[in-house]
Amino acid sequence: MCGISGIIGITSPDEAAKFLDAMNEAIAHRGPDDCGSFVVPGVALGQRRLSIIDLSCAGHQPMLSADNNLVLVFNGEIYNYRELKQELLDYPFQTQTDTEVILASWEKWGRECVHRFNGMFAFVIWDKAKNEVFLFRDRLGIKPLYYFQKEYRLLFCSEVRGLLSSGLVPRKLNKVALTDYLRYQAVHAPDTMVQGVKMLMPGHYLHIQNGHVKMDKYWSPEQNYSKRAETQSYEQVKQEVQDLLRNAVSRRLVSDVPFGAFLSGGIDSSAVVGLMSQVSSHQVKTFAVTFEEEAYSEAKYAAAIAKKFNTDHTEIKLSPDDFLHLIPAALQAMDHPSGDGPNTYVVSKVTKESGITMALSGLGGDELFAGYDVFKRMKTLHQYQALTKIPLALRRLAGRSLKVLKPSIASNKINELLNLPSWQLSDVFPITRQVLSDEYLTQLSKRPALESNRVQHIIESSQTMQVQNRDVLPVLSQVSVAEIGTYMQNTLLRDTDQMSMAHALEVRVPFLDYELVEYVLGVPDKFKYPTSPKKLLTDALGELLPMDIINRPKMGFILPYQDWLKNELFDFADEKIKNLGKRDVLNAAVLQSLWKRFLAGDPSVTWSRVWYLIVLENWLEQHGIEA
Repeated sequence: MCGISGIIGITSPDEAAKFLDAMNEAIAHRGPDDCGSFVVPGVALGQRRLSIIDLSCAGHQPMLSADNNLVLVFNGEIYNYRELKQELLDYPFQTQTDTEVILASWEKWGRECVHRFNGMFAFVIWDKAKNEVFLFRDRLGIKPLYYFQKEYRLLFCSEVRGLLSSGLVPRKLNKVALTDYLRYQAVHAPDTMVQGVKMLMPGHYLHIQNGHVKMDKYWSPEQNYSKRAETQSYEQVKQEVQDLLRNAVSRRLVSDVPFGAFLSGGIDSSAVVGLMSQVSSHQVKTFAVTFEEEAYSEAKYAAAIAKKFNTDHTEIKLSPDDFLHLIPAALQAMDHPSGDGPNTYVVSKVTKESGITMALSGLGGDELFAGYDVFKRMKTLHQYQALTKIPLALRRLAGRSLKVLKPSIASNKINELLNLPSWQLSDVFPITRQVLSDEYLTQLSKRPALESNRVQHIIESSQTMQVQNRDVLPVLSQVSVAEIGTYMQNTLLRDTDQMSMAHALEVRVPFLDYELVEYVLGVPDKFKYPTSPKKLLTDALGELLPMDIINRPKMGFILPYQDWLKNELFDFADEKIKNLGKRDVLNAAVLQSLWKRFLAGDPSVTWSRVWYLIVLENWLEQHGIEA
């Protein structure tokens, strides 16, 4: 685990080294254990190392192949590297690293070797003999890789701030991405908030040769899901889910540093901890952030799981004020603006301070096993498509009446649904996570028209691919693919990476093992429908989890942002809202009206609908981004 950077196309080694050093320094927090660079005319590769496997200096990067023809920089982990090594016995290995296994695999199988890798990764490899460079990103987008291309130059880095630090990337706002952010509190790949800076898409790679850059895809959930479950009984499906998840957890315990697990006491984190206790030969270390205030705390659930599995449990008790005081540092650590993130920053900070360098997380369980309300909602709407035959005028009248009689966010969402021409996934899903409606954004934006909805485009592209392949996923799996390709990849995973790596903490996510994902996406809806919370997952785990954990209310971190923004954070927030209004991209009067409505207690303007705007302005100021 680390950070990587590089520049392709600058012929002067001295000039390239200067830019590379600046990029490496900007991401030093990702890899405090070692720093390396490789510079020749046309190719400059850099790396900051966080040592996880083979802690010796033999793991230094950039790493060269045995014949010095290949040069590699790599961020992530290849969990099955030991198995792959057994297929590469003719390679003269000098280290115990997974990095060297990538080099050996490339020598034997070329770019096709990526299909053999089970892990999370972003890596860049240069073939000296062929003078070609490849940039790869893992299937699910767990590890980030950003790039900027202009004329003959291409820069890449694990973080946006690294690219900006080179001095070669203009600090200009991407106005198209701004609309995306205003809709969803996130910018969806490949776009970023910086004009010209792109994020390599999950399951994709770039090929650079003789100044030509080509992008290609090697994996997608729509094209690579398994159909084994179609002919299996429910008992067989449950057994396979259990086996795949246990294997996923077991793979992620390979480490030469102290590790543990985040434990909230919810289904997903509890399942990971339970399976860790079954497959690990050592007592599992667990970490739970808890609160004195009963309304905020999940302590009793985490403690129950810790007791059941006899973990070495660390309960880190914080007050809301502790979180409040850490918010400035969390915002400073934010590499790309996001409406969430401070919670992950705090959990990662206290875990790292407890002596842990790697932790497992339950991220991905909701997306894969129908844990969100949207799964039930989409299944219901799919069954009642006939209701859209009611004249649109009547539906619009009903929606407007509901907004007037019972003003709330829920009423606004129902009104939007009633105004849709159909209740297809591509129409309904984009509304589920949208923060501000297009109607309101039209007033807030100074642009003559809003850009097309990026989430809708992602879903439509997925559905088109399924139709072209004549292979349509089950309805609930279509929702999973939508969640994975939008909120999970562009908010949850991005936040997890930037906030954990701010503390040089590696986070591994067993639920996103690609073999598990491929299988579960092919499971029929009749086996997956959540008549109880994440039914397939909990049934597959058998008696691993107690019923009071399975049926407990879903909480997450509940912090008093609503009060903070009106009191302790008011001066900071008020200044940022005013400064954002001064930029020539938003209507200052509409922005101030939104802020005042929040302060006045308007039920349709919750804290999250102003906080992400405050975060945006803070990020723009911090990175000197101009409109």
